[in-house]
Amino acid sequence: VQLVESGGGLVQAGGSLRLSCAASGSTFSIYHMTWYRQPPGKQREWVATITSGYITGYAASVKGRFTISRDNTKNTVYLEMNSLKPEDTAVYYCATMVVGQPSNWGQGTQVTVSS
Repeated sequence: VQLVESGGGLVQAGGSLRLSCAASGSTFSIYHMTWYRQPPGKQREWVATITSGYITGYAASVKGRFTISRDNTKNTVYLEMNSLKPEDTAVYYCATMVVGQPSNWGQGTQVTVSS
């Protein structure tokens, strides 16, 4: 499975962005999908997960502001980000999950939130 993220950019605090992660192959629907992010100078951290059965989970830092969704007809997972804060600045990655661990990664998309 190859993953390609898009939708990142520069936005002011309080603004919104929607990230997309397009997957190749015909098995997308069986995967749990996760968004991670890596802030500058920090370790990669979990953001949100959506299971193959559409169950979602969020990190406390983004809960209520971010929404993960998927469209299996388009082999795509989304991350809707609202009320963005400067601390949301990071490179955002999507990943397929296998046995609870990230398996395939995209190349990442940069999100920069200015204050």
